[in-house]
Amino acid sequence: MTRPSTPTGGAAREPAPAINWSAALAEHGRWLRTVILARLGEPQAVDEVLQEVSLAAVRGQAPPHDPNKVAPWLYGLAVRQALLYRRKQGRRRKLVQRFVERFRPTEQDVRTADPLDWLLSDERRALVRTALKKLNRRDAEILLLKYTEGWNYKELAARLDISESAVEARLHRARARLREELTTLNVIEARA
Repeated sequence: MTRPSTPTGGAAREPAPAINWSAALAEHGRWLRTVILARLGEPQAVDEVLQEVSLAAVRGQAPPHDPNKVAPWLYGLAVRQALLYRRKQGRRRKLVQRFVERFRPTEQDVRTADPLDWLLSDERRALVRTALKKLNRRDAEILLLKYTEGWNYKELAARLDISESAVEARLHRARARLREELTTLNVIEARA
Protein backbone atom coordinates (compact mmCIF):
# COMPACT_ATOMS: atom_id res chain seq x y z
CA MET A 1 0.00 0.00 0.00
CA THR A 2 1.36 3.41 -0.90
CA ARG A 3 0.95 6.55 1.10
CA PRO A 4 -0.92 9.43 -0.48
CA SER A 5 1.37 12.18 -1.61
CA THR A 6 1.17 15.78 -0.51
CA PRO A 7 1.12 18.74 -2.90
CA THR A 8 4.88 19.09 -2.40
CA GLY A 9 5.43 15.56 -3.52
CA GLY A 10 6.38 14.02 -0.16
CA ALA A 11 4.49 11.39 1.78
CA ALA A 12 1.70 12.63 4.10
CA ARG A 13 2.58 12.66 7.79
CA GLU A 14 0.44 10.61 10.05
CA PRO A 15 -1.14 12.56 12.88
CA ALA A 16 0.82 12.35 16.11
CA PRO A 17 -0.65 10.03 18.71
CA ALA A 18 -2.59 11.89 21.40
CA ILE A 19 -0.69 12.20 24.67
CA ASN A 20 -2.46 11.08 27.82
CA TRP A 21 -1.58 14.07 30.01
CA SER A 22 -2.90 12.52 33.21
CA ALA A 23 -0.57 9.57 32.80
CA ALA A 24 2.34 11.74 31.66
CA LEU A 25 1.98 14.11 34.60
CA ALA A 26 1.64 11.20 37.03
CA GLU A 27 4.77 9.59 35.57
CA HIS A 28 6.89 12.76 35.66
CA GLY A 29 5.31 14.47 38.66
CA ARG A 30 7.87 13.41 41.26
CA TRP A 31 10.94 14.77 39.51
CA LEU A 32 9.03 17.86 38.34
CA ARG A 33 8.29 18.59 42.03
CA THR A 34 12.02 18.34 42.72
CA VAL A 35 12.83 20.76 39.89
CA ILE A 36 10.22 23.25 41.12
CA LEU A 37 11.43 23.00 44.72
CA ALA A 38 15.02 23.56 43.62
CA ARG A 39 13.98 26.61 41.59
CA LEU A 40 11.81 28.18 44.29
CA GLY A 41 13.15 26.94 47.60
CA GLU A 42 9.62 27.16 49.00
CA PRO A 43 8.03 23.75 49.73
CA GLN A 44 4.58 25.32 50.18
CA ALA A 45 4.66 26.68 46.60
CA VAL A 46 5.42 23.39 44.84
CA ASP A 47 1.81 22.21 44.57
CA GLU A 48 0.61 25.54 43.24
CA VAL A 49 3.30 25.69 40.56
CA LEU A 50 2.82 22.02 39.62
CA GLN A 51 -0.86 22.74 39.13
CA GLU A 52 0.05 25.59 36.76
CA VAL A 53 2.37 23.20 34.90
CA SER A 54 -0.50 20.72 34.58
CA LEU A 55 -2.84 23.39 33.25
CA ALA A 56 -0.26 24.60 30.76
CA ALA A 57 0.35 21.02 29.59
CA VAL A 58 -3.35 20.34 29.08
CA ARG A 59 -3.81 23.64 27.24
CA GLY A 60 -0.74 22.73 25.23
CA GLN A 61 0.11 25.71 23.05
CA ALA A 62 2.76 23.67 21.19
CA PRO A 63 2.81 20.17 22.66
CA PRO A 64 5.44 17.72 21.44
CA HIS A 65 4.42 15.28 18.76
CA ASP A 66 6.99 12.71 19.84
CA PRO A 67 6.09 10.97 23.12
CA ASN A 68 9.84 10.74 23.85
CA LYS A 69 10.01 14.53 24.03
CA VAL A 70 7.29 14.91 26.68
CA ALA A 71 9.76 14.92 29.59
CA PRO A 72 11.94 17.78 28.26
CA TRP A 73 8.82 19.72 27.28
CA LEU A 74 7.37 19.32 30.80
CA TYR A 75 10.74 20.35 32.23
CA GLY A 76 10.61 23.56 30.20
CA LEU A 77 7.04 24.21 31.41
CA ALA A 78 8.09 23.64 35.04
CA VAL A 79 11.01 26.07 34.74
CA ARG A 80 8.82 28.69 33.06
CA GLN A 81 6.01 28.34 35.64
CA ALA A 82 8.52 28.54 38.51
CA LEU A 83 9.89 31.79 37.06
CA LEU A 84 6.38 33.20 36.63
CA TYR A 85 5.57 32.27 40.24
CA ARG A 86 8.72 34.01 41.53
CA ARG A 87 7.90 37.11 39.50
CA LYS A 88 4.32 37.14 40.86
CA GLN A 89 5.58 36.72 44.44
CA GLY A 90 8.07 39.55 43.94
CA ARG A 91 5.29 41.87 42.76
CA ARG A 92 3.15 40.82 45.73
CA ARG A 93 5.99 41.51 48.20
CA LYS A 94 6.54 44.96 46.70
CA LEU A 95 2.83 45.73 46.94
CA VAL A 96 2.69 44.62 50.58
CA GLN A 97 5.83 46.63 51.38
CA ARG A 98 4.32 49.78 49.81
CA PHE A 99 1.15 49.22 51.82
CA VAL A 100 3.12 48.74 55.06
CA GLU A 101 5.16 51.88 54.46
CA ARG A 102 2.06 53.89 53.63
CA PHE A 103 0.17 52.86 56.75
CA ARG A 104 3.07 52.44 59.18
CA PRO A 105 2.12 53.87 62.59
CA THR A 106 3.95 57.00 63.63
CA GLU A 107 5.91 57.29 66.89
CA GLN A 108 2.96 59.25 68.30
CA ASP A 109 0.59 56.37 67.49
CA VAL A 110 2.90 53.84 69.12
CA ARG A 111 3.29 55.91 72.29
CA THR A 112 -0.44 56.47 72.71
CA ALA A 113 -1.54 52.96 71.77
CA ASP A 114 -2.57 51.15 74.91
CA PRO A 115 -3.29 47.43 74.49
CA LEU A 116 -5.70 47.50 77.44
CA ASP A 117 -7.75 50.29 75.82
CA TRP A 118 -7.88 48.31 72.60
CA LEU A 119 -8.95 45.14 74.41
CA LEU A 120 -11.65 46.92 76.41
CA SER A 121 -13.06 48.68 73.36
CA ASP A 122 -13.09 45.37 71.47
CA GLU A 123 -14.90 43.67 74.35
CA ARG A 124 -17.38 46.54 74.57
CA ARG A 125 -18.17 46.27 70.84
CA ALA A 126 -18.81 42.54 71.28
CA LEU A 127 -21.21 43.23 74.15
CA VAL A 128 -23.06 45.86 72.12
CA ARG A 129 -23.45 43.30 69.30
CA THR A 130 -24.82 40.81 71.84
CA ALA A 131 -27.30 43.39 73.13
CA LEU A 132 -28.38 44.22 69.55
CA LYS A 133 -29.07 40.53 68.89
CA LYS A 134 -31.44 40.47 71.86
CA LEU A 135 -33.54 43.32 70.45
CA ASN A 136 -36.43 42.63 68.10
CA ARG A 137 -35.51 42.91 64.42
CA ARG A 138 -37.23 46.25 63.82
CA ASP A 139 -35.43 47.92 66.73
CA ALA A 140 -32.06 46.54 65.72
CA GLU A 141 -32.69 47.49 62.09
CA ILE A 142 -33.52 51.13 62.77
CA LEU A 143 -30.59 51.54 65.17
CA LEU A 144 -28.16 50.04 62.69
CA LEU A 145 -29.49 52.15 59.82
CA LYS A 146 -29.23 55.29 61.93
CA TYR A 147 -25.80 54.71 63.41
CA THR A 148 -23.93 52.58 60.88
CA GLU A 149 -25.32 54.15 57.71
CA GLY A 150 -25.49 57.61 59.24
CA TRP A 151 -28.99 58.28 57.93
CA ASN A 152 -30.96 61.20 59.36
CA TYR A 153 -34.65 61.07 60.29
CA LYS A 154 -35.72 62.26 56.85
CA GLU A 155 -33.69 59.57 55.04
CA LEU A 156 -34.95 56.88 57.40
CA ALA A 157 -38.56 57.99 56.89
CA ALA A 158 -38.18 57.99 53.10
CA ARG A 159 -36.51 54.58 52.91
CA LEU A 160 -38.73 52.87 55.49
CA ASP A 161 -41.85 54.56 54.14
CA ILE A 162 -42.94 55.92 57.51
CA SER A 163 -43.31 59.46 58.87
CA GLU A 164 -40.45 61.31 60.56
CA SER A 165 -42.39 61.33 63.83
CA ALA A 166 -42.71 57.53 63.58
CA VAL A 167 -38.93 57.30 63.00
CA GLU A 168 -38.33 59.47 66.07
CA ALA A 169 -40.65 57.32 68.22
CA ARG A 170 -39.17 54.03 67.00
CA LEU A 171 -35.63 55.28 67.59
CA HIS A 172 -36.54 56.48 71.08
CA ARG A 173 -38.02 53.06 71.98
CA ALA A 174 -35.14 51.17 70.35
CA ARG A 175 -32.53 53.22 72.25
CA ALA A 176 -34.36 52.61 75.52
CA ARG A 177 -34.47 48.84 74.88
CA LEU A 178 -30.81 48.78 73.89
CA ARG A 179 -29.94 50.72 77.06
CA GLU A 180 -31.82 48.08 79.12
CA GLU A 181 -29.91 45.25 77.45
CA LEU A 182 -26.58 47.03 77.94
CA THR A 183 -27.41 47.55 81.61
CA THR A 184 -28.24 43.86 81.95
CA LEU A 185 -24.86 43.00 80.39
CA ASN A 186 -23.10 45.47 82.76
CA VAL A 187 -21.82 47.56 79.87
CA ILE A 188 -23.44 50.69 81.26
CA GLU A 189 -24.74 51.55 84.70
CA ALA A 190 -28.45 51.78 85.37
CA ARG A 191 -29.86 55.30 85.43
CA ALA A 192 -30.86 56.56 88.83
